[in-house]
Amino acid sequence: MTDPQTTRPSGPFREGDRVQLTGPKGRMHTISLRADGELHTHHGVLRHADLIGRPDGTVIANSSGHDYLALRPLLRDFAMSMPRGAAIVYPKDAAQIVMQADIFPGAVVVEAGVGSGALTLSLLRAIGPSGQLVSFERREDFAEVATANIETFFGGRPDTWRVVVGDLVESLPEELPAGGVDRVVLDMLAPWECIDVVADALTPGGVVLCYVATATQLSRVAEYIRGTGLFTEPDASETMVRGWHVEGLAVRPDHRMVAHTGFLITARRLAPGAIAPEVKRRASKSSYGDEDVELWTPGAVGDREITDKNLRKRVREAEKAAAAARIAAESRVTEQTTE
Repeated sequence: MTDPQTTRPSGPFREGDRVQLTGPKGRMHTISLRADGELHTHHGVLRHADLIGRPDGTVIANSSGHDYLALRPLLRDFAMSMPRGAAIVYPKDAAQIVMQADIFPGAVVVEAGVGSGALTLSLLRAIGPSGQLVSFERREDFAEVATANIETFFGGRPDTWRVVVGDLVESLPEELPAGGVDRVVLDMLAPWECIDVVADALTPGGVVLCYVATATQLSRVAEYIRGTGLFTEPDASETMVRGWHVEGLAVRPDHRMVAHTGFLITARRLAPGAIAPEVKRRASKSSYGDEDVELWTPGAVGDREITDKNLRKRVREAEKAAAAARIAAESRVTEQTTE
């Protein structure tokens, strides 16, 4: 079996390809090409067949003469437009996670939870064809959406990835040997509940990275990591991205920006028996009591729920796109083997 990660998403558009169309006034539409498919808008009709066989970056007119730019979506475009079961990790944070956690080709990486698979895509790209990514997800329906999204983007399931439906604390020791994991990325409400099992799984010098939404979660996980004595001093940050309008001499910041989405906190596993040098810091209120802990529980923090009906719809959308992508990937492999 050919690993989808080793096939290049290039060349002329094929049936099943995911295509991003930019039309009048900059509005975007993302479609999966079908021989009999059509895109209907109030500007007219664009036939999919008119795109199949044309090169990436084509400009094509619809039935009313309106021009559309056709491009294969970049990873960031796909992540923002794919069906979602759970909220996604935004591209700006995914890029920082890959850098701050130092996800490298050949790495053994653990991810929890998988959500809709947006971060999973970036991690799979980073580990390359020789790495291994194991994603843990408590909810089977979220895992189904994520699996379909990964297969849609790569045109099949990468050999370097597997998803485990279950709790990380219970399942990680069964899935991977102690000390055999290079990097762990935790995207969940209460990552401090997993730190002990993560410490056992990480190789000395390995990195744990937690993605949390609120300052109270950030404080709780930082204090827990410190309290174990098994990691280096945790380092916390957030990323804000501000676009710029550049047109002639009209150069100014955009009126809108992608500001806070979450905090990243990282630490590295110490060698067995090692004690990190004490960090001298000013006295502060670093301790907390039972009442503070109550404020940090997942229920108090709040978890956005998606209705079952909505989620079933997202699963159908994702699986439909995945089936189309597999067709395009098989066509791509056939072309490459006959060249």
